[in-house]
Amino acid sequence: MSAELIETVSEPAVRRRYPFTITVVIPAYNEAHGIGAVVERVRAALPEAEILVVDDASADDTAARALAAGARVERHPTNRGNGAAVKTGIRRATGDVVLLMDADGQMDPRYIPAILGGIIEGYDMVVGARTHDTQGDSLARRLGNRALDTLGAYLVEAEVRDLTSGYRAMRREVIMEFIHLLPNRYSYPTTSTLSLLKAGYSVGYVTIESRRRQGGTSGQKLFKNGVRFGLIILRMISLFAPLRVYFPVATGMFGLGMLSWLLNLFVFDPSRGLYIPNSALLLFVGSIIIFMFGLLAEQIAALRFQRREL
Repeated sequence: MSAELIETVSEPAVRRRYPFTITVVIPAYNEAHGIGAVVERVRAALPEAEILVVDDASADDTAARALAAGARVERHPTNRGNGAAVKTGIRRATGDVVLLMDADGQMDPRYIPAILGGIIEGYDMVVGARTHDTQGDSLARRLGNRALDTLGAYLVEAEVRDLTSGYRAMRREVIMEFIHLLPNRYSYPTTSTLSLLKAGYSVGYVTIESRRRQGGTSGQKLFKNGVRFGLIILRMISLFAPLRVYFPVATGMFGLGMLSWLLNLFVFDPSRGLYIPNSALLLFVGSIIIFMFGLLAEQIAALRFQRREL
């Protein structure tokens, strides 16, 4: 089943029974100002679900407030990163389906029925894909997210939407196959989506609008986000389809080498016959090296997914 758009709902989340058990995993770091309200809203939408808050060594009383609101709390002794908290939550979850939400209050629980409804329809993962006017505070961030989506679609040859959205539900037994690939920092949404698509699992999307952050301050910076996007892109390429990037680069370098040689042969210095100038030679050798690196990286990437099948 390919990635498709699942129609969302506009009405508030309603209480209903699901044919599977659910664990809501909420990674949190210094979110004491709003974690209680987030837990209460999720509890109102999913009264029978397990709500698991993973406190990533907060310096405030995030854990205490989450407990007071009725959540189960797992706490890291040291700060290990948002992705590490998510992985802890997935490992500790008892539900058949894991629903991931952020602790900052931007994810509206009214979309929970639509997201979980996609799991009922047979999707292995359903992503809450934010509309373009709500998925970032700045034009640069929106353009960056769109660039990631375009690159991801090219790498796995399937539709992808909002690769950085942390609002998603997935079958726990499926995501456990790829949990060793998820990073400890911020690119776990990107890695999880592309891993499932690359392995042939079905991913659906629900269009959502995110809320404004509830209290606190965001640590997002333009330069920091730029570096992060660059690292995510490199990780995407190395993990999923290296040759789809290395081969065009190698081909382009080889073509430039040919152009340099032909210009030297027919325009700049035809008297030297078939002499290959240094510029063309460097481009030829470079293209071969890049292609061989890409071939090796492709084999390593394939071994990662063969490990899952074994």
